[in-house]
Amino acid sequence: MDKWGGIALLIPIFAIVMPFLTGIVIVGMVGYSKNRARKDMQETIRMAIDRGQPLPTEMIEAMTRNMKPPSSAQRDIRNGIIWLAVGLGIAICGSLLSISDNESVLPPLAFGAVPATIGIALIALSFFNPNKGDKPKA
Repeated sequence: MDKWGGIALLIPIFAIVMPFLTGIVIVGMVGYSKNRARKDMQETIRMAIDRGQPLPTEMIEAMTRNMKPPSSAQRDIRNGIIWLAVGLGIAICGSLLSISDNESVLPPLAFGAVPATIGIALIALSFFNPNKGDKPKA
């Protein structure tokens, strides 16, 4: 047995797992930071209301700036077309890059099918959206 023992077997495992763990930690830190900032803002507003102070318009604008507008048919169809275009672009790019090898056409087509399917689903949902004010013509 070599001088490293079983540690040498762990190196490939760490090499595979660490990028995923790094991504999870980064996303977790960003989420925690946003959550903490939101809690601090709510605490400040509660204190101001308890003391009877009026809320500044800048604070109200800062609170509503990051709010997502409600979904509409127009928004769904726009997002659906974007996702469909991304899926088709991946499939076309992968197919063109694999012209010399006919057997390697299927993986890019399969990879492009995922966003394309999401796009088709969003386009279909746009016709059933309860916010029909912006409903596209069928």
